[in-house]
Amino acid sequence: MQNETPDFPTRLAACARQLRRHGFEAVCVADLAEAGRRLRDEIARCAPRSISYGDSMTLRATGIVEELRNGSRYEFIDGFDPALPRPEQLEVRRKGLLADFFMTGVNAVTLGGSLYWVDMVGNRTAPVIFGPRRVVLLAGRNKIVDTQADAERRVQQIAGPKNVARHTGFRTPCAVTGLCADCNSPQRICNSRVWLERCYPAGRILVLLIDEEAGL
Repeated sequence: MQNETPDFPTRLAACARQLRRHGFEAVCVADLAEAGRRLRDEIARCAPRSISYGDSMTLRATGIVEELRNGSRYEFIDGFDPALPRPEQLEVRRKGLLADFFMTGVNAVTLGGSLYWVDMVGNRTAPVIFGPRRVVLLAGRNKIVDTQADAERRVQQIAGPKNVARHTGFRTPCAVTGLCADCNSPQRICNSRVWLERCYPAGRILVLLIDEEAGL
């Protein structure tokens, strides 16, 4: 018997309900284009003085990063400016911890309404937890998992190895084998793990759940 195609709209709606129960704002959108529109509307509504972000393929796919780089309306704290050497990028990311508005992706979202990340430096997860007044997270339907164990499994089998593979020059074991070895490499990207069970204060974080495959 073949596996049935998941009912993604129902799955995303159930996840959104649980996130709301946990104090998050959660909105289901049809695709990346709608996610980009909602994100731009949210920036306009908040009218922040400064905006920063944590690197995310899903976020970049909306086009918002390039728009903010080329615009002048907001102070854009860009810790991933390719023109900067890495030590300077890290200093810029420190400033991003106190941006008014922060946006990024997430490695996994459970149907129970929890968010899960692994991070190399911590600049992606620290501002989600505390600092910026408004946070917007983007998650494609491929990030929705049933349990915390599934979230960890997803990182070990998909997000971790594939994110390493897209960064040139990384020589971790998973870059070679495609499998997590719980390594001790200086280039390890899974240095910190964050479970976010509730949003405090309630409503500070908006999660956009996208009914489309997005990111890793």
